[in-house]
Amino acid sequence: MAKTLLVKSYAKINIALNVLDKLDSGYHTLDMVMLPLTLHDSIYVEKLKGARDNYITVDDFSVGPVKYNLATFAIDALAAKYKFPDKFRIFVHKVIPMEAGLGGGSSNAAATLTGVNTYLKLGLSDNDLIKIGAKLGSDIPFFIKGVPARVSGTGEKVEPITVKNVYYCVLVKPHVGLSSKEVYDKCDSFTLETCDINAVIKALEEGDDELLASSIKNSLQAVSISLCPEIQTIIDLLHEEGLKIVQLSGSGSCVFGLSTDKKLIKKIANKYEEQYEVVVTKVRNEK
Repeated sequence: MAKTLLVKSYAKINIALNVLDKLDSGYHTLDMVMLPLTLHDSIYVEKLKGARDNYITVDDFSVGPVKYNLATFAIDALAAKYKFPDKFRIFVHKVIPMEAGLGGGSSNAAATLTGVNTYLKLGLSDNDLIKIGAKLGSDIPFFIKGVPARVSGTGEKVEPITVKNVYYCVLVKPHVGLSSKEVYDKCDSFTLETCDINAVIKALEEGDDELLASSIKNSLQAVSISLCPEIQTIIDLLHEEGLKIVQLSGSGSCVFGLSTDKKLIKKIANKYEEQYEVVVTKVRNEK
């Protein structure tokens, strides 16, 4: 019986997200600070004997067709580059909310790359995997590194940073999700706000929550609110509950609140868990 390898596929939040220039390719250059969370999907990797194709299965039917998801592309790209004939079954146990701006699909692809690398003992470095991942999705290089980082360019530049405080996190998602493509397509018609990324990094490194709360910004927040006004309602609610570090993650529709006060985070989660999709998690500091 073939062995099965388990790889944890972590979620992320964007504590800062600046959308900069639009490239001829249609992509945008970005400057972001991203934090991994302990919240994760589970990826089970198993080699298939005598198979002609890879098989990806997901236990969340809302995901839709999985034949063409990023995990499939990840294996195909790895096999094309390193010329191995092996085929795999990848089973994804989903926990990370979908269409939320938490990076679930990209994280699954990164976990698949690292999982197959480990399974076949290819000996590839993070940088080797990043070169492949960067061609598949802008968030994948971050997930391969798996630590708090400044991420720039089109996602290929990942510079690890230090986070001094232990942050607990409440994720609050309206029942409506958002398509990243739709948000990015619409953002070109907006005047986008940006923040001082260096100030955000300084605040994280020094544990200065006042500076962090006043420095963070997500260029896509106003765009996403225009598509899903309930996002603003959630942001206002979290502020009213006493959280200062509150923002949309990625293109949304999930809003996060950070605090060093675990009891406050749990209290807020309990209050809104019947109204929204709510998850309590924690910022992950080590790979």
